[in-house]
Amino acid sequence: MEQPIVECIPNFSEGRRTEVVEEIQAAIAAVQGVHVLDRHMDADHNRSVITFAGQPEGVLEAAYAAIARAAQLIDLDQHEGEHPRIGATDVVPFVPIQGVTMDECVELARRLGHRVGETLRIPVYLYEFAASRPDRVNLADIRKGEYEGLKAEITNNPDRLPDFGPANVGSAGAVVIGARVPLIAYNVYLTTDDVGIADEIARAVRHSSGGLRYVKALGMLVDGRAQVSMNLTDYTRTPIARVVELIRGEARRHGVAVHHSELVGLIPQAGLIEAARWHLQLDQFKPEQILENRLFEAIRADKPGGDAFLEALASSEPTPGGGSAAAYAGAMAAGLVAMVARVTIGKKKYAQVEKRMKEIASEADDLRQTLAEGVGRDARAFEAVMEAYRLPRKTEDEQAARVSAIEGATAYAAQVPLEACRLAVQVLALAREAGATGNVNAVSDAGSAGAMARACLTAAAMNVRINAISLKERAQAEAWLAELKALETEAEEHERALVEAIKERGGI
Repeated sequence: MEQPIVECIPNFSEGRRTEVVEEIQAAIAAVQGVHVLDRHMDADHNRSVITFAGQPEGVLEAAYAAIARAAQLIDLDQHEGEHPRIGATDVVPFVPIQGVTMDECVELARRLGHRVGETLRIPVYLYEFAASRPDRVNLADIRKGEYEGLKAEITNNPDRLPDFGPANVGSAGAVVIGARVPLIAYNVYLTTDDVGIADEIARAVRHSSGGLRYVKALGMLVDGRAQVSMNLTDYTRTPIARVVELIRGEARRHGVAVHHSELVGLIPQAGLIEAARWHLQLDQFKPEQILENRLFEAIRADKPGGDAFLEALASSEPTPGGGSAAAYAGAMAAGLVAMVARVTIGKKKYAQVEKRMKEIASEADDLRQTLAEGVGRDARAFEAVMEAYRLPRKTEDEQAARVSAIEGATAYAAQVPLEACRLAVQVLALAREAGATGNVNAVSDAGSAGAMARACLTAAAMNVRINAISLKERAQAEAWLAELKALETEAEEHERALVEAIKERGGI
């Protein structure tokens, strides 16, 4: 299974103050494992778009940090711009890129929405695939009336009640959060300053007024030129080349032409490949014919993954540490279990266990993904403890707040490796079953999986115990330690059975 990657493209209602956008970007970049890919600022729209990606949990944390920082820095009562908006952080879409389903992105959107509504007290509306009702699927429907209209209606119009958070609007406005397929934000500038012409062309292009499917469009005046501002919501069904050709034709009808166009943020490579195929009439063209694609594929084949994590593990930084290494070991164990199951599937000799092996492979894949996400989760838990210890303590109130923060962060730092222990025992149980009934030629791999799962349990358990010792809430700490002891007892039973299977079937 591929490493899960989610893209997030939040839009912020600030495109003129570079220092504000940089602070928001810094909040995103501070989250480990999250990569900022692009930033687009537009002074006329007074709007910025920041694109970042990473594993789901890290992306979720970065999105929350960005919303919180934007709420502190952007006042919608002082905001003016060409682009419609209802919030300081106006819209936050999650996009599945690799190893992640749309349903998982929907769950991320709902979790973020609940957290923003509860902790930041900002109204949240869910849209696209995450929408809670049909009239909120379309972003434009939620934005009707913009910030000013929402502020006037949210307290007395039941249709404007948010999905999460309070039914009142502060200076940060509201935020729309959702999940969607990759989108191309694309603007075309015309050789005129007549916005009426841009409006007419937008009306001809957009689906809602009879134009192309999967196209949303508005006419605007930007940098002294009429602009057709568009979102292409499914470029695989309505290619970008088809949109541009329709705009060219409509522009000629109005006696103007296309001056230039621009992308807002990033575009999937497939979108450009399709445009090149169309314009150059390369009907038999394949992406593998691109030099860089073939080169990067060869490089990836020569250099297997994991190097970046191992380099980080060996660095002078305290994170990632033992807890992250434990989760990584558990993920490797789950990967080995899945492999043993898959080399069993399809063999006549093992037909009687094929159904169960398919189940084991699926369960192991899920465990591997969760444990892999735990690598970053453990590092963030440790960093939260360090941040709590760095809190000020000059006054009594600050001291009390610091003690409370340390207790909460330490408790979380115990819970994260405890979850890794639970998962490790599940992996060990699957390794036991795969070793006993799976392909005999892979019995040593099942044994290796068991050893890695046990290593995960042993290492993660150390982290549970060291954090439990520090907790003032002893009842909770003792409950975790009791569960840990039970998990270790269960693991010993699985391990004994696995060793017996290896001896009996492999002669080891």
